[in-house]
Amino acid sequence: MRYMDRERATAALAELLDTVLILRGPGGCEWDRSQTVASLRPFLLEEAYEVAEAAEEGDWDALRSELGDLLLHILLDAVIADEEGRFDLAQVADGIRAKLVRRHPHVFGAVDALSPGEVERQWERIKSGEKGRGGFFDSIPAAMPALQTAWRIQQRAADLGYEGREGDATPGLREIVADADADAGTDGIGRLLFEVVDYARIRGHEPEAALRKACRSFMDGLEGWRG
Repeated sequence: MRYMDRERATAALAELLDTVLILRGPGGCEWDRSQTVASLRPFLLEEAYEVAEAAEEGDWDALRSELGDLLLHILLDAVIADEEGRFDLAQVADGIRAKLVRRHPHVFGAVDALSPGEVERQWERIKSGEKGRGGFFDSIPAAMPALQTAWRIQQRAADLGYEGREGDATPGLREIVADADADAGTDGIGRLLFEVVDYARIRGHEPEAALRKACRSFMDGLEGWRG
């Protein structure tokens, strides 16, 4: 196992932070100085998706570059918050470190061997307790894309013991297609999409990744047809 050069990484992060502070400071870049956390939000989301794309494609060079772009936005948001007296970068780092320790009691507390699935369920239980909310679905971000939201809801339902179609969504999918034909409104189409997501989940596929692959295949095919 290769271990990170902590001294080099710390120095590089400090230099990047210094660069961001110069850009935001007097005499810096007017574009950077004019940004707010709200104005940066769409760019932050775009960078996060580009990181996800590079990871999915296994493109390590692109991943290194896109992680840098995402890290820049994290630092920008933290610097802006510090300027407004709301919190600073140290609090961000301290907060996530404390959260990691708190949500890994099998590592930093009692020594219990857990499977990856058990670790994820433990994480969600602790997370729900921290937020003071009893709802099993409360930790799913409201702004997450609907396809990904449906997948996560169904995963949580399965963790509760609810398996819907008992491991085979095909009959239900056929029924819901017929219902959607009869009710081609928003509700009917929504139920159809939800059922398709469940169909993918039961078979061990992430629907967001599957749909992205289908989109790329369609675009490649269309380019070939045009050419």
